[in-house]
Amino acid sequence: MDRDNAAADVLVVGEALVDVVTTADGATQDHPGGSGANVAVALGRLGRPVRYAASYADDARGQALAAHLAGSGVEMACDPHVLDRTSTAQATITADGSATYVFDVEWKLGEVAVGTPRFVHVGSLGPVLSPGAETVFELLDGLSDSVRVIYDINMRPTLTGTGPEVVSRIERAAAYADVVKASDEDLETLYPGIGLDKAAARLLELGAGAVAITRGGDGASWITASERIDVAAQKVTVVDTIGAGDTFSAGLVDALWDDFDRDRREVLAHGVRAAAVTVSRAGANPPTRAELDA
Repeated sequence: MDRDNAAADVLVVGEALVDVVTTADGATQDHPGGSGANVAVALGRLGRPVRYAASYADDARGQALAAHLAGSGVEMACDPHVLDRTSTAQATITADGSATYVFDVEWKLGEVAVGTPRFVHVGSLGPVLSPGAETVFELLDGLSDSVRVIYDINMRPTLTGTGPEVVSRIERAAAYADVVKASDEDLETLYPGIGLDKAAARLLELGAGAVAITRGGDGASWITASERIDVAAQKVTVVDTIGAGDTFSAGLVDALWDDFDRDRREVLAHGVRAAAVTVSRAGANPPTRAELDA
């Protein structure tokens, strides 16, 4: 099967949780989120047909997550109710809008209806935290060559650590990926002290087709074995950075949807614009298609 003629939907695999956000003024509020959920919601708001594999409990926070996902047109690809308690991340926002996290997370998956998606997006804790990681690798092993795989490293060292097993799982997931997305902080944590270009080269050597790197206020980069493309960041007042990387990752999928060979500068710029909207408002609140076009 030609890779670009696969069925026109995207399967997102990754954790759902509730961000319990404490802002710089001390106020606290719950926001439905989690890396996978943020990507799924962002794609749904952009009008892409999206199915989502995740887990949460049938409790008040899980019900809030379900409503949040459904409100953006996200369909579940599995029964999410395999946890006794919905996972949380205590997020503290500093004066510059950046966030630090303390996690209370359990990651596992029920049986996933994979179908025949055009894209599979895997991220963050998905291929790293057991027991769900084992299910994720089984899913990746079973994919047709027609499916484009986007993998967002999105490291959470306070939850998973940074030891050899974590590195091994990240590298194993990267080997499946047509595109690995990572922040500059992710790569520095994964491969300390070697720099972005050498870190990207290592991921490419593992089998990744390209590495897309977000660099905060310095913009974003697309690196392959033969080229590096850089784009500038959008100028925007940062409220907080929750969900910014997830929105960028969804923006990559959106930009590549109809043409995987689209100009890479345009692809990066599209992701940067989408992320800029998210950081300009509180919580993981990605833009709709109309907001992004505006």
